[in-house]
Amino acid sequence: MILTRGARITGAVLCAVLAALVAAWIVRDLRAVGDASTLLRYWAGYTDGWPRKLPATLQADPVLLVVYVLALLAALRSSVAASALVVTGLVTLVLRLPGLWIIGSSWTGDRFGDDLRTRALVGTFVTLAAGLALVVTGAAGRRRPEDMYERPPTRPGRGAGVTAFLVLGASGAVLIAWEIRQLFTLPDEVYPAWYIGGEALTLGLIAAPPGWSSVALGVICLVVAWTALFRAVHSRPLGMTAAGFLLVSGVCGIARTVHNGWLEHFGEAETEQQLGMLTSLLLAFAGATALLVLAPRGLESAGGPDQGYGGHGHPQAEAYGHPRGATPGYGYPGAGAPGYGYPQSGGGSGPPPPPASPPPGW
Repeated sequence: MILTRGARITGAVLCAVLAALVAAWIVRDLRAVGDASTLLRYWAGYTDGWPRKLPATLQADPVLLVVYVLALLAALRSSVAASALVVTGLVTLVLRLPGLWIIGSSWTGDRFGDDLRTRALVGTFVTLAAGLALVVTGAAGRRRPEDMYERPPTRPGRGAGVTAFLVLGASGAVLIAWEIRQLFTLPDEVYPAWYIGGEALTLGLIAAPPGWSSVALGVICLVVAWTALFRAVHSRPLGMTAAGFLLVSGVCGIARTVHNGWLEHFGEAETEQQLGMLTSLLLAFAGATALLVLAPRGLESAGGPDQGYGGHGHPQAEAYGHPRGATPGYGYPGAGAPGYGYPQSGGGSGPPPPPASPPPGW
């Protein structure tokens, strides 16, 4: 299935709106902090040198900005535009949903002004509405390709699917395992805030709590791993989106490790700290690998025999008058079979046969 022209334009406009909202918040944080390097350090999770004015964004927001820009381009040109819009809408809904109760909480008033909170709440409603509209547009705006010039959706190749299954499946399992571990390590007063937000944690105004984001990313990775093994069409855009978040999370973890000097004393660190450093390496490697294998265009989806489309977009049973099972070669009659309904020998009278159709790929 591909998107109609109207759905492509609608999806592109929605992605542009979402990208503009995220970009506006990043610009606001740059102005509030006054230094891009300070904002980057805050996004990376450094514990020193925090800005005096807390940013409203976290490390997931620049990743979302890139996702929206790529989804906009995919909506206009890509054969997997429908899947890309649905994936972008679902990721938006998952990551922005906690803002409905976090922004209006009393504890955010001590950290952010009322005017900023009002703008954040209005922006969250607009973002959620746009995310839902993306899902509807991508799901309802699909149609079948009408001719050979409209490329069908592409699937990941067999090797790409297996590779994505391995790296994304391992990453998802590790993320879920760490969240299970939080049951035994987080204090009772911190544990609820880890997943739904609270005064015990320092969060961005529009960002999702860390536990919420980690669980969501882990589940998405496991879903992509399973569907990529069967080379599903949606596994490419969903896998690349998850890979982007994994790559940024892993790189930020590695940056914290190097900044704090933990890598130099790796052998002296506790086992859990060692596992945390190795997890950052795994996430960065898995994200980069998944992007490399899923970013190429992949293989065109054949669509299966139930769609009834031949190589040129015409029904196979009606290829210039040939009965089902006949195999004409680019418009010419096959050996031993009458061509275009005329006798095999003799011929002279009657209209000429129709012109030869171009070979596939022209």
